[in-house]
Amino acid sequence: MPSSHGRAAAMTHTLVDLPMGADAAVRPYSDRVPSDNHDDMVLVEACKNGDAAAFEQLVKRYDRRLLRIAQHVTHNLEDAQDAVQEAFLKVFRKVTQFQEKSKFSTWLTRITINESLMKLRTLRFTKEVPLDSELQGNEAVPRFAVVDSTQNPEERYQESKVQHLLRSALQRLQPAVRVVFVLRDVEGFTTAETAEVLELTQSAVNARLWRARLELRERLSKYFAAQRSCIPESQ
Repeated sequence: MPSSHGRAAAMTHTLVDLPMGADAAVRPYSDRVPSDNHDDMVLVEACKNGDAAAFEQLVKRYDRRLLRIAQHVTHNLEDAQDAVQEAFLKVFRKVTQFQEKSKFSTWLTRITINESLMKLRTLRFTKEVPLDSELQGNEAVPRFAVVDSTQNPEERYQESKVQHLLRSALQRLQPAVRVVFVLRDVEGFTTAETAEVLELTQSAVNARLWRARLELRERLSKYFAAQRSCIPESQ
């Protein structure tokens, strides 16, 4: 059975060692929302006709995923909740302006990310964001790994340290780079979907994703190198 260090290393490579052009990447962290755009548009048309219950269905369909994305951007649960609430309010007020040139989910995600980035810019002028704040609250953002019930307390402790390192490393990425990594490698968007949400070219998405993976790899490699240097050689 591999050690906790070995499992943690494998988890890290799952995050940062993926083929750059592959959209069929492993997606272990995302409970992806089934995107039936036709079903969405039925609800959107009902919303345009004043059906509040239809809008509530859209909120229930996307709120958890949007909160995860917003929290990865802002690293603060309260600010993420505010950003998602503002996004839904904006969508509710402007739903009649939705021209159906893209999927409703794409439009909604774009608005949420913009609100989150605005919140982050405000935070940078008012306070320092604590490193651990992105996981405040109950199940707001899933952790980077599923807990293994066969692990002993020491193994769970070691793996939790790596998870903390991953979160800290992700936070240190520039927002424009981090949001690409979150959409592609955490939430499982394709390159084309990510480009459409962020209004970028696919080449720009790939460039930012490469940069995010490279920076994460460098940070995590330093950690693993330090860990290996602390392991005494077997006699």
